[in-house]
Order: sequence, then C-alpha cells, then structure tokens
Amino acid sequence: MELIQKYFADFSAEQTRQLALLESLYHEWNEKINVISRKDIDSLYEKHVLHSLSIAAAFEFAAGTEIIDIGTGGGFPGIPLAIFFPDVQFLLADSIAKKLKVVQAVAEATGLKNVTVQHTRAEDIRNRKFDFAVSRAVAPLKELWKWSRPLLKTAPREGNQQPGLICLKGGDLAVEIQESNTRPRVMEVTELFNEPFFKEKYLLYVRR
Repeated sequence: MELIQKYFADFSAEQTRQLALLESLYHEWNEKINVISRKDIDSLYEKHVLHSLSIAAAFEFAAGTEIIDIGTGGGFPGIPLAIFFPDVQFLLADSIAKKLKVVQAVAEATGLKNVTVQHTRAEDIRNRKFDFAVSRAVAPLKELWKWSRPLLKTAPREGNQQPGLICLKGGDLAVEIQESNTRPRVMEVTELFNEPFFKEKYLLYVRR
C-alpha cells in the first residue's frame, strides 16, 4: 500500500480501505484459484495494482463513463481502476469462468458497486457500447483492436477524450504496432512511476 500512496495521495478513507483489502483477498483466493503467478503474488501492489493504475495516472474519466476490461483475468486493470473511479461503470469480461469467480468475490468483499462481470469473449458482446476498452497483456494489439473497435462509441462523453482502446503492454512493440495497422499514442510507464519494474512497459491508446 505504501507504494500506491507514494504516487497517489488523495484517496478517500473508503478507497484506502478497499485498496488495503486487496492483498489479503488475492492471497486467499489465489490459494484456491491461481489467477496471479506465485512469484508475483507478494508484489501484488507493484506488479498488478500500481501497474493497473498507470491508466488512472494518464487518463481522467468523467462520471458515468462506461469501460470494458477485455480479458480481465484476476481483475486487472479493472478492479484497481474501479476503486480509483467510483463514479465510472466497469464491465469486467473474460472467457474463463473460474477467474471471474475470483473477480466477483473481490468486488463484493471490497464493496465495489460499479463493477459487473460477464463470462464472455469480447467479440461475442452485442448491443452494447462503451466509452473505452482497457486491457493488460491479453493479446496482440491487432486482435485487441479488432475486438474492441465494434464495442466503442463514436463520440466522446463530455469531459472525456475520444473513445478508444487503452492497453498495457511490454517489450519491443514496433512489429506488433505495425501489424495492427493502428497509430497508437505510446507512453512509457516509467514516466508515470519511477520504479525499475516498469522499464520497457508501455501504455497504448488507440483512438476510435
């Protein structure tokens, strides 16, 4: 938690409580259903929570914004973002039901009222549009854009940037970006959080 508070100083008492609960909740659930690698669970706040919150450090979402987390896995980046933005609605989607069991339990235990979960693939979602899609290390950018583009609204909600895909990725992305036929805005996470872990980790934003 100290690491989170190093970069974010204005959490409410409720947000602080929710963030503090994540450690025990994920340790407990990870014993039953492995959603975080064993070597990473003890670095939960750095490798998962703070990494997810790099989106919050780079983007401001207006109240009422609707966001889909594609391939949420254990709830990242969706759960930390939902804590950070209590007035934003999040749909956390994944094709693996047992992972969503963990996500649902964590959302309920922390008292998150702005999170719903859905057992589905993004490409199977119909008749619903979102202001943004977020994702973390789920698939190549080409695939993520193919899945998210049909789900995005065409015009921005007041106070928001243009609808688009915001994804967290690492490594050399030159070929992946070229193959995606997109022109994302690329931000280095180390520009937001000066921690060695975030070297060669990036935040990509593809406008609708």
